[in-house]
Amino acid sequence: MVLLGLVAVIVAVVLIFVRPGSSQGGEPGSGGAADPSQTVASSAGDTPSTVIPTEPTAADGDACAEKNILVEAITDKTVYEAGEQPQLSVAITNTGKNVCVLNAGTKAQVFTITSGEEVYWLSTDCQVDAIDAEVSLTPGTPISSSVPIVWDRTRSSVDTCSGPRETVPADGASFHLSVTVDGFKSQTTKQFQLY
Repeated sequence: MVLLGLVAVIVAVVLIFVRPGSSQGGEPGSGGAADPSQTVASSAGDTPSTVIPTEPTAADGDACAEKNILVEAITDKTVYEAGEQPQLSVAITNTGKNVCVLNAGTKAQVFTITSGEEVYWLSTDCQVDAIDAEVSLTPGTPISSSVPIVWDRTRSSVDTCSGPRETVPADGASFHLSVTVDGFKSQTTKQFQLY
């Protein structure tokens, strides 16, 4: 009787430490709960980590990025009476956080005058002595044309550089100026009227 009691106590102690259907090593497929630390490690290894791509850090002196450049087409007036010639210019602003560099020379500038869908005048049609001019743009400090371009209110084309040109319609006709500098285009056009 004493021997049977001792065997029962030993079996109870064994069952407490070694549960039926489980293994102490927590091996996969054993049916028992694995070691919590091993479960976490396995989970972390199986789940692909999410990598968020980051843009290269901009530095002073880098080429200007399109998202940081604001180009504005400018005219000296919005209404021109008969005989008055529009003066065209451009303002460029760096909206980024670093000094950036672009070509603001006349070779990199294109002034375009349209009315409706029709292009009436293009500054590059008969351009002479165009130059490159690399400039550094300080954030928040606009630069603008030092000398405006005077438009003589005529149509342009590469075939009319040495001869007479046709005068554009007036009598309140509406025109739009857009400007591109070093590939960066003005987001909006500047509207004006000719009389």
